[in-house]
Amino acid sequence: MTDHTATTTPTTDSSTTPTTDASRRAELRRPRPAAPAGRAPADGRAPRRAWIALAVLMLPALLVSIDNTVLSFALPEISTDLAPTAAQQLWIIDAYPLVLAALLVAMGSAGDRWGRRRMLMIGSIGFALVSIGAAFAPTAELLIAARAALGFFGAMLMPSTLSLLRSIFADREQRRLAIAIWASAFAAGSALGPLVGGLLLEHFAWGSVFLLAVPVLVPMLILVPLLITESRDPNPGRIDVWSILLSLATMAPIVFGIKHIATEGLDPLGPLFIVVGLVAGWLFVRLQLASEAPMLDVRLFTVGPFGGAVLVNLLSVVSLVGFLFFVSQHLQIIAGLSPVDAGLALLPGLVAMIVAGLVVVPISRRVAPRVLVPSALTLSAGGYLVVAFGASEGSLGAVILAFTMLGIGIGMAETVSNELILSSAPASKAGAASAVSETAYELGAVLGTAGLGSIIAAHYAKAIELPASLTAAQMDASRETLAGAAAVAAELPAAQAEELMHAAAVAFDGGVLVTSLIGVGLMVAAATIAAITLRNPSQHD
Repeated sequence: MTDHTATTTPTTDSSTTPTTDASRRAELRRPRPAAPAGRAPADGRAPRRAWIALAVLMLPALLVSIDNTVLSFALPEISTDLAPTAAQQLWIIDAYPLVLAALLVAMGSAGDRWGRRRMLMIGSIGFALVSIGAAFAPTAELLIAARAALGFFGAMLMPSTLSLLRSIFADREQRRLAIAIWASAFAAGSALGPLVGGLLLEHFAWGSVFLLAVPVLVPMLILVPLLITESRDPNPGRIDVWSILLSLATMAPIVFGIKHIATEGLDPLGPLFIVVGLVAGWLFVRLQLASEAPMLDVRLFTVGPFGGAVLVNLLSVVSLVGFLFFVSQHLQIIAGLSPVDAGLALLPGLVAMIVAGLVVVPISRRVAPRVLVPSALTLSAGGYLVVAFGASEGSLGAVILAFTMLGIGIGMAETVSNELILSSAPASKAGAASAVSETAYELGAVLGTAGLGSIIAAHYAKAIELPASLTAAQMDASRETLAGAAAVAAELPAAQAEELMHAAAVAFDGGVLVTSLIGVGLMVAAATIAAITLRNPSQHD
């Protein structure tokens, strides 16, 4: 569907109000929207320097999304080195996106108030320093703590990158392309994580996956001050401590409750935490509705394209990250591939995801979002069906095909939905709106591992039929995780090792079948939501 929305040229310093010395001084004090260095052309289209700034802003997006999935491939080595329990394995992966998701709205609002570029710089420095600490963590507990600290600083990065794009690219067509490129980097990072992890683990210890942050962030710290001017909300309102606390009290208990139910079963603790989070969420919404300057304008969720696009993002990422969580283990431990070979097996899907995110830009000008996005997500559902009924010890081709189909669908859907989210919100609230988009992504990453990953772990523990020749300690280790079974098998004679690994593969792939069917359901649900809600919103250019 062709977009006929008129492009709004950014306001200039002139005004119809008679100028006086006082009014000129007030105008000079008023915060300006950010723009790349140099004057933009009169038609509102961004200069060449803006595209260089976009390349710089892609670096933190790429890094944060890589961090979400890179540990999936490092997990077998971490399990051998630090010997975490099954619950600790999930927390090593989930501590980062959990803290990230809990803080994104608060950090997005802080960027609107104190400056989005400033938050980006602080977050980059903190993220690089903590990454060095995580690389040399001697215990599972300290690694979990480092991952949580990475989530804290990562929450400063993500809303700033996307909201700065809103202020840099005033022309909607250019902004749509810029967001597509940014979203491709973000989506590609999730898929690139296993490949990068595989290449690093082939030659270095598992801590190398964290040290990757340093060479990525150092150039950004140099280039951001040169290319991007500061941007903030000119009327941010007061600091709302209660809103910040309630946003934290909403996200953390809900995700913890889901994780607890998935790993420990349905006892009173899990539902209790979920109820606590829901109550805090209700209070947060009430507080935002009553506030004259809310931290998050929850009324945006009544705008169909905004709320629908957020849900599409959430469900898509649950499916993507959940897929990578179990496929990385399947390829390395069951199929027997090296980390590099396992990463390369996912390369076609990575390329397809990037290309799909860019190709969808001209298509989106002619095809309505509520037609385009459901079509893309239907293809992703087909990918899950392929892995559900094609996963086995020799199913490398099925895995490659499944991830390619999943990547094309999600790459297209994420680009369109992110553009709709940003275009539905006023420019002054770009940080908070961007934070909602990123919160959906990070919550999806948590649920992908905590939800789908825990379902696989529970199915595996119940379904595995262990050889009677194992000792009690070997049985416990083998039942705990697939990596534990592989570690035990390495100590056994060849015949016993083969028997154990066959039993572990059957149990694990049985869990993959269950979670793949759930993935199909998630994609169908996302496609249905998109068909109902996604239409061109009233733009706030």
